Amino acid sequence: MNLFADIRAFVVAQLDGMMADGALPAGLDLSNVTVEPPRDPAHGDMATNAAMVLAKPAKMKPRDIADALAVRLLADGRVASADVAGPGFLNLRLDTGIWAGVVKSALTDPVYGRSDMGAGRRVLVEYVSANPTGPLHVGHTRGAVFGDALAALLDYAGWDVTREYYINDGGAQVDVLARSVYLRYLEAHGQAVAFEDGTYPGDYLIEVGQALKEKVGDAFVGQDEQVWLDEVRNYATAAMMEMIRTDLASLGVKMDSFYSEKSLYGTGLIEAAIDNLDAKGLIYEGTLEPPKGKLPDDWEAREQTLFRSTAHGDDVDRPVKKSDGSWTYFAPDIAYHYDKVQRGFDALIDVFGADHGGYVKRMKAAVSALSDGSVPLDIKLCNLVKLYKDGEPFKMSKRAGTFVTLADVVEQVGADVTRFVMLTRKNDAPLDFDFAKAVEQSKDNPVFYVQYANARVHSVLRKFDEADIALSDQPVLEDEAEFAVARKLAEWPRLVEIAARNHEPHRIAFYLYELASDFHALWNRGNDKPELRFLQDGNTSGSTGKIALPRAVSVVISAGLRILGVTPLEEMR
Repeated sequence: MNLFADIRAFVVAQLDGMMADGALPAGLDLSNVTVEPPRDPAHGDMATNAAMVLAKPAKMKPRDIADALAVRLLADGRVASADVAGPGFLNLRLDTGIWAGVVKSALTDPVYGRSDMGAGRRVLVEYVSANPTGPLHVGHTRGAVFGDALAALLDYAGWDVTREYYINDGGAQVDVLARSVYLRYLEAHGQAVAFEDGTYPGDYLIEVGQALKEKVGDAFVGQDEQVWLDEVRNYATAAMMEMIRTDLASLGVKMDSFYSEKSLYGTGLIEAAIDNLDAKGLIYEGTLEPPKGKLPDDWEAREQTLFRSTAHGDDVDRPVKKSDGSWTYFAPDIAYHYDKVQRGFDALIDVFGADHGGYVKRMKAAVSALSDGSVPLDIKLCNLVKLYKDGEPFKMSKRAGTFVTLADVVEQVGADVTRFVMLTRKNDAPLDFDFAKAVEQSKDNPVFYVQYANARVHSVLRKFDEADIALSDQPVLEDEAEFAVARKLAEWPRLVEIAARNHEPHRIAFYLYELASDFHALWNRGNDKPELRFLQDGNTSGSTGKIALPRAVSVVISAGLRILGVTPLEEMR
């Protein structure tokens, strides 16, 4: 049951009838007609903009359309009132019996809230994709949580989802990693070493260097780099990826696939992707305009192989091959996305850090060109996380080895709290993560507030079980506080589709907090009005009707928390 979709379909059917009767001109586009909650709940249960969006194409006054539409809507028993407001908005109040039906649907429909909007189409969500040069830090944590929740949300909305991690193991940074591990290897052999600028001095490499010693003994001691670089690089990269997999598992993140950048080199994949663009007339030899602002001292105009990305919405054309014949960093990224398109995905989503903002237009241009515009790419940027410890900002630096890791955060507050907090802001907004607030048991802590609502329901259900009182799917709703909770439950299927369509899993967290707030208000109201209590002394039949609403609340909260990757608690610790 999707009440908002049902009422919208009803409104559209009446508009079609008005066109058939000549009350509206034929052939009007009804795609922009919406039915949604009014901004002020006092105005009604739902509001439609039908008259406002049709007035101009129909060449009619909005209020005239709204008045005629209201008459038709009132003929249906589900609509108790239809009032025209302002210039032509139509506010609807539904028959109170509708809300009991919503609660019953949440209890009896095993897929309540799920959507088929994805229609089984295949979507690849690439996220985290951190360089394999160290453990994941708190900044990566946000991208991991966001990407994982988005993937779960799309699955809930009917998409066939693949979760993928792109291993950046083909660039110079893995050579730096290898040299850093080699220094730890020498250190394990008792040698004094110095970490020069450009190496990774973090303690996390001590164990890797020791393990390398155990594997190869002293075979690499005193040897030239050309002897050990390849083997140490492969060993170090594998060790870092094992560490990253462990970190992700501690957060409840499990990838469907890991894709190696290195696999693109020497296999013809980069060449195939560039040839594809070349065949479309999008590759040429040329010289780029100088960068805006102050020129770098070493800048000079060079003829390069360029991708005509401006033909697909980019600001400037982008180099794919340097003047010395080597590939640019952009070339393997093109090849990787070409492979995504070739694998038959219907849509692509990349989750990047905020520092990758400059890559958005060029990657969208590349995918548009490679797929001939048939495969949309959405790039979601995750902004910075400011971490507070003892009231002071805690700074991170991968090179200095003083960064706060994902494992540190999970150890402090747990995976559930970490995930929920990371979704309390939209992905592109800065996020303050305060360890003290994250575990605070108050209304100001959304994690606790939502979990507490679910735990409260189960505390009552345990009492029902102890009293051997049967449960019923037939709710009894009488008080405005009960109707407020039922109205919020009715929004769940609509909210899922909006969040999935816009790729915004934070909307789920916001909704759960609002639902929990309405539920807690109802709970507290029961302190003043005993007839609203879910378990009523000496009134078994009344209790079975009252417990249906909180049970439905638990169903929806549990579903929402699972989308976020958070365990619904039945008892607070």
